[in-house]
Amino acid sequence: MNQPTLSGIPPSAEGVITRRSPFAVLETIDRLQKAMESHHLTIFAHIDHSEGARRVGLEMQEAHVLLFGNPRSGTPLMVASPLLALDLPLKVLIWQQDKHVWVSSIDPTYLQKRYALSPELIGNIAGSETLIEQTLAAHEP
Repeated sequence: MNQPTLSGIPPSAEGVITRRSPFAVLETIDRLQKAMESHHLTIFAHIDHSEGARRVGLEMQEAHVLLFGNPRSGTPLMVASPLLALDLPLKVLIWQQDKHVWVSSIDPTYLQKRYALSPELIGNIAGSETLIEQTLAAHEP
């Protein structure tokens, strides 16, 4: 379902945090990748949904997903709740709608509630939100 933005407010969904990026799509991706690598996070995949659409003759807004994480952080979570493997590795969506660039991710507290995880365990991945916030606020890569 296509939900248009109203006055620059992005569509929302339960458990999703969406922030506006002050940077273009590709610069946002580059900054996030560099920040993840500097924090010893593995980028498992970069999915370019918009390129996939172009390859089959369709058009869509720019939409990229980075799958990232650290096995030392994620493994204890999946041991405690094996179904959490459906939501790990973590993902961040960088997308454009109209003239705005957005960065969306799953709120770790949503995952904590969904899988009944302890605060200590969810702490293993809670820092991802701070990393995203700091990257979008940074003026230098």
